[in-house]
Amino acid sequence: MPETAVAGIATADDRVDSPALAPLLVAHLGLVPYARALELQRAVARARISGAIAHDVLLLLEHPPVITLGRSSKAQHLVATPAMLAERGVELYEAERGGDVTFHGPGQLVGYPIVNLRGHRQDLHWYLRQVEAVLIRALEGNGLPAERSEGRTGVWTSGRKIASIGVHARDWVTWHGFALNVSNDLSFFDLIVPCGLSGVTMTSIGRELGGAAPSLANVAETVGRSFGSVFALDPGLLEPASLSAMLPTP
Repeated sequence: MPETAVAGIATADDRVDSPALAPLLVAHLGLVPYARALELQRAVARARISGAIAHDVLLLLEHPPVITLGRSSKAQHLVATPAMLAERGVELYEAERGGDVTFHGPGQLVGYPIVNLRGHRQDLHWYLRQVEAVLIRALEGNGLPAERSEGRTGVWTSGRKIASIGVHARDWVTWHGFALNVSNDLSFFDLIVPCGLSGVTMTSIGRELGGAAPSLANVAETVGRSFGSVFALDPGLLEPASLSAMLPTP
């Protein structure tokens, strides 16, 4: 695939003294219903496993309000009743990803990396730490210090949780991914025990910066660059139509 110059994302022309890096195909998809995004992830993962898609893919998007239940979810971690979910317009889905219960909504950047770990390191624990490193670097690029919390997956800032991570893999190809709170309505987290962590305080870039959150598009660009840097890949934009054309016909 020809390399695409993206504002704020270096291409091989900017790295003439460095060895050529494999591409990272970054697709910005906008607001996508959860069920549709899950179907797309699975299709891209199948194509990555089969080799129909030759390079790693990063899908960046938002969801309408939705709560998802990972493989480790406990019933008591969903605090809201069905009536409460309906009143706030929140959908509910079970997912094959790891982790417990989480919330997605507008203003939150969701990333679904479809990465073939055979080209990196065949170790899911390593992969989770790498994804954390991507988000920590991206947050620092937006003026916000961030850190890990020992023994817990995700990213924190000053003891408050700002990003959640839950992944799945088959044949060493990953899907599902991360959710980074940018300017989303944090009150939705009151409907759940976020990630099954009692007493955790959820926060966002906007809240930490006093309401002056960067745009979701700017954060997405920063995350794309950070992902490329951490995984030693060369990010370039992939248009949604081009992504669809790469998928085998069902």
